[in-house]
Amino acid sequence: MVATTCQHLIAPSTLPSPVTGLSVLSYNVLLPNSQDGWWTYKMYLPPLSAEDEYISSWEYRRSLIKDRVGRVDADIVCLQEVSPLTFEDDFEFMTEHLGYDGVELFHKGRFRPATFWKKSRVELVGPAQHKDRTLLTTFRLLDTDTTRPNESVSSENWHVLNCHLQAGKQGGRRVRQIVEGVSAAYKLAKKLKEKDPANLNLIVCGDFNGGEESGAVHYLEKGSVGPDFIEDGESVSSKEKCLPLPSPLMDVVLTDEVEWMNGCPPPTLVVPELISLIIDQGKIETCYINPQFSADTLDRFQRIYERFASVPSDGKSMQMGKLDVERWLTAINGRVGRGSEFRSAAKSMGWVEPSSELEGSGRESNKRESTTYKSTERSRIKIPEEGILSLEDFVGVYLEELRQGKFWGIAWDLATLGEPLPVENVFTERYDRMYCSKSLFPAAVLHFHCKNPCPNKSEPSDHLPIAASFTRL
Repeated sequence: MVATTCQHLIAPSTLPSPVTGLSVLSYNVLLPNSQDGWWTYKMYLPPLSAEDEYISSWEYRRSLIKDRVGRVDADIVCLQEVSPLTFEDDFEFMTEHLGYDGVELFHKGRFRPATFWKKSRVELVGPAQHKDRTLLTTFRLLDTDTTRPNESVSSENWHVLNCHLQAGKQGGRRVRQIVEGVSAAYKLAKKLKEKDPANLNLIVCGDFNGGEESGAVHYLEKGSVGPDFIEDGESVSSKEKCLPLPSPLMDVVLTDEVEWMNGCPPPTLVVPELISLIIDQGKIETCYINPQFSADTLDRFQRIYERFASVPSDGKSMQMGKLDVERWLTAINGRVGRGSEFRSAAKSMGWVEPSSELEGSGRESNKRESTTYKSTERSRIKIPEEGILSLEDFVGVYLEELRQGKFWGIAWDLATLGEPLPVENVFTERYDRMYCSKSLFPAAVLHFHCKNPCPNKSEPSDHLPIAASFTRL
C-alpha cells in the first residue's frame, strides 16, 4: 500500500527519492550563463559595489547552482534559461561532479530548457519531443535497490514535461504551448501502447511566466480553458480546450497543505517591487496593457537628460548629441554598441536599418534583453555623427524598455545615473510550478524560501527552484 501523506521539507535539504518512484527538480537558472548576455549585473538592486560585482559573475552563480542541485540530489533535473552557445561548458559539472550522465537540450531558441537525468536511476524511452518551448522526456525506472525485495520497480513509463512558457502579453500562446505539450505526452503514451494512456504518469514543471491569472495554469488545474478566460485584456483561446486526461492535474505544492503555509504557498519569483514606482497608476485598466511612466519617473528622466545634454538647441535648452549619448550608454551598459537602449537611440537619431540585417523575431518580452540581430550585424549600427536625441526620444527609449517588461533594467539605470527609486517592497509570485497526474502522488515536496529580492549573494537567479518526489498510486 503506497503512503498517501505528503512530507513537506524546507531547503536546504536532500529530497527523498522513493525506490519505486521518481524525484524531480525544476529550476530557472537565469540567462545569461558564461557568455550569452552581459547584463546580469543589472538584475541586482541596488547596484552592486565594485567589491561585490563578483557575485553576478557566472563562475560565482554556477557554484551556487551546483551546490543546490547537488544537495537536492533529484533523479531528474529540469532547467530553464540555459544558453546553447556554451551549454556543455556551463553545465559540465552536472555530469562530471553530480552524476547526471543523461541530458537533452531543447533544439532551438536563445532561452532553452534542458533536462538532465541519472542513468543509474532511469532509462530514456525513445527520443525526446521538442514542442513550442516545452521538452518532453519519457523514462522507465531502473531497479537499483536489491535490499528491498518487496518493493519491485514498475515497468510503467514516466513522462516529464519541462516547460518555459512564453513571457509577456502572450496568454494565448502560453495556453497553446501547454496544450501542445500535454497532448504530446498523451499521444506518446498511446503510441507506446501503455495500458491506460489517459491515466499516464505525467509530471509537468517549469517556468509558466504567470500565476493564478494565467490561462495555462487554469487549463492544468481546472481541466479546460475557453474563450471566456481573459488574460491581459484578451481571450486566451478561440474555442474550448480540454485536457486529454480524465481529471485536472495536481499542484504538488498544495498537497496536504501544511499549517505554516497559512493558505499562501511560498513564491518562486522574489524581486524588487518596481511597478508601482515606475508606472502611472492613474489608469488602472491600462497600466499593464499600455504602460506609461509616472510623473515622478518622468521627472527623473528629465534631470538625467539635462545632466548629459551639451548641444545647444534653437531655444535656451540643451540637447543630447552623439558624444552625450555615448557617455550615457557607457554609464549604463559599460560601452557603446550593446543593449537595446543603444539600438533604440541610434534609430531615434536617424540611423536607418538595412532591410537585410533584420533576422527575425522571438523576443523575451518581460525578461532580460533579447536580440533579433546576429552579433556580426549588430556592430553595423552606429550613432549618427550629427544626430540629436531629444528629451522625448530619450524617454521613448525607456518607454520601449518598459513595454518589454524590463523594470529591473530601468531601475538599475536610474540608480546608476543618480536617480535611485525608493524601493521598499518586494514583489512575489509563483511563476514556477510542478504538477502531476492523478495516477501519481507527491510523497515529498521541497520548498525554497528567500525574503530578499533575487538574485543576491545567496540566490543565483531571480527564480527559486521547486522539487518533489513521486510515487505511483
